[in-house]
Amino acid sequence: RTEYSPNNHFMYWMAENPNKKKQRGQRGQGRHPKFPTPPEGWKPPTKMLRMAYEEWLGHANTTDDKLTPENPHWYYRLIGCGAQGRCDKDSSEYLFDELPFFQPRNDQLLIVEPQRQKGIHCRFGMKGVIAENHFDGSRNAIAVMGGERRYILAHPEQCPSMALYPKDHPSARHSAVDWSQPDLELYPEFAEARANEIVLQAGDVLYLPTNWFHFIVSLTLNFQCNTRSLSRSG
Repeated sequence: RTEYSPNNHFMYWMAENPNKKKQRGQRGQGRHPKFPTPPEGWKPPTKMLRMAYEEWLGHANTTDDKLTPENPHWYYRLIGCGAQGRCDKDSSEYLFDELPFFQPRNDQLLIVEPQRQKGIHCRFGMKGVIAENHFDGSRNAIAVMGGERRYILAHPEQCPSMALYPKDHPSARHSAVDWSQPDLELYPEFAEARANEIVLQAGDVLYLPTNWFHFIVSLTLNFQCNTRSLSRSG
């Protein structure tokens, strides 16, 4: 699948599709018992599309004058669901064969509690793509296969300075601050935030503990795969 943004900012969101017919058990059951209630005036920051890799590459492999922040960007993804079952319409289960170091085995260095692995996710980023600051409730092992990505990382103790959206917001777990142009009048607490950064290149692997904040910038056309496991802290 591919995410589309009218600019270079990408933020995860979860909200009920008003055009989709409700199915029995859609609300009140399952992993997400209730969709967040969007605040008045809220609009999804991105759109989900089905797009072949070749089409995505046609958008991504372009000149810098078409990659400025105000231009549209596309973020291509492959998902191997593994033990989660059918977590995506066109899941790419072959990822478990192509990336054996992410297979859910007890002898793996990069996976904690492999029986609780949350699949394999591969992301293909255009130059300039920004993944907004957020945290995940599981451990994360991130391997860059090509290109460069800049990660700005912050310890969970920095939470009071992050100006997070409320828990019932469609983009909960994300900072409301635009880290590329922070508005310190609107979010003065952000001035107290402390972070470090690293640039990942092809062959680098980053271990990201539970609840660590991360803001990601694609410095070049790049390819990254990651797997998450465990849902407790540590």
